[in-house]
Amino acid sequence: MALHSKICHLSSAHPFDDIRIFHKECLSLASAGYETHLVSPSAPDEVRNKVHLHSVPHSDGGRLSRMTRTALAVYQKARSINADLYHFHDPELIPFALWLRFKGKKVIYDVHEDVPRQTLTKEYIPKYLRLFIAWIIERIENMSVRHFDAIAAATPFIEKRFKMLGCRTVNLNNYPILDELYLPDINWSMKEKAVCYVGVISQLRGAFEMVQAIGDSNAKLILAGKFSPASQRDQAVRLSGWRCVEELGQITRSEVAQVLSRSMAGLVLYHPVPNHTDAQPNKLFEYMSAGIPVISSNFPLWKEIVEGHQCGICVDPLKPDEIAKAIQWILDNPEKAKKMGENGRRAVEEKYNHTVEEKKLLTLYKLLLS
Repeated sequence: MALHSKICHLSSAHPFDDIRIFHKECLSLASAGYETHLVSPSAPDEVRNKVHLHSVPHSDGGRLSRMTRTALAVYQKARSINADLYHFHDPELIPFALWLRFKGKKVIYDVHEDVPRQTLTKEYIPKYLRLFIAWIIERIENMSVRHFDAIAAATPFIEKRFKMLGCRTVNLNNYPILDELYLPDINWSMKEKAVCYVGVISQLRGAFEMVQAIGDSNAKLILAGKFSPASQRDQAVRLSGWRCVEELGQITRSEVAQVLSRSMAGLVLYHPVPNHTDAQPNKLFEYMSAGIPVISSNFPLWKEIVEGHQCGICVDPLKPDEIAKAIQWILDNPEKAKKMGENGRRAVEEKYNHTVEEKKLLTLYKLLLS
């Protein structure tokens, strides 16, 4: 393996400090000795933790401009780096990645989401067009991926999809960095009567049900993140349960750790839509890594994790009364809740952690660059 190989990650849609891209993949690769570059519209032009960050102009022309002009700018900057391997993270970069492959570069497509299924729930796309656009996206992906050297799939479901197409595919799960969010000296008896949600806040991620449920319990909901779209916040604040919400907005990773340490449970109550039922959201495992119980949607895959490790309660995400009962149970049974948190933490230490995934990432790079 050429440890001094030059590698470049590209993203036109994600922030440069995205947990998967920067904190897990780029930092792991830089620590392993690769000259690691990252191109992103939000990146500062500096070297951070041995990762060379490169900025490009950020388009203010909306989603279409980002998918065209910003994507082109990301490609042009990445091409100028002349890396040995390119690792891209957004489907809009597929045409440019194909060109890099044509030029003889190694290329990895990192698939964070099942994009065709995700498209079916995009509110900015008219409903009558979603099925057709999802079909087009799937055809483009299916035709393109055979030309790439590898696929990095964020979930087993995505891995299966691309393996069926004959692609070299590695499942790199979004498992947490073991001690990033864990504060071991927290006294459980000193926790607030609060539960938390951390991440993008939206209707499809259970925002309204969470707010309704918290009003029917004796707990407070600590809400950290931004509403997307922002207009949904106006709907949420009109719900009676909003009086029990502590809204923090966007917070840093160290602040996330503090929120989790204050909370008696973490909520992940995604609605049962195609892109959710087979997903493995970061926050599910991050709550577990922090040693707090999880109250999650009762999807079969999630039940297998949560109930299998006895680390939380699974509920119907569309029923606020069921969510409220689960929250109240956590408050009324602190010792059992603490045990659930300990079970989740143990599962992360033994299985669901980035150390395991890092080995798979480095093995893939060694294979492609040897």
